[in-house]
Amino acid sequence: MDSAARFLARGRVQGVCFRAGTRDQARRLGLRGHASNLADGSVEVLAAGDPASIEQLAAWLRHGPPHARVDQVTRSPAEPGELGAGFRIA
Repeated sequence: MDSAARFLARGRVQGVCFRAGTRDQARRLGLRGHASNLADGSVEVLAAGDPASIEQLAAWLRHGPPHARVDQVTRSPAEPGELGAGFRIA
């Protein structure tokens, strides 16, 4: 059964390939959803799929790609129905 989660990553997470790295990780893990820059400088990630894969993505989000500096990642529940097919960046 699919589960879903919403993550909010704060720190130096824009302009450092955070969304593209997140997309690559999510696709590798077979997740669907999206990663979006927010006006406050954070990145929102919605992911749905296998619960173990979501946990692996959550672990990756805590450090992100090499040039990122992740200060905080918060997690909240999401509904799998909120997300379409594939994983995209916005």
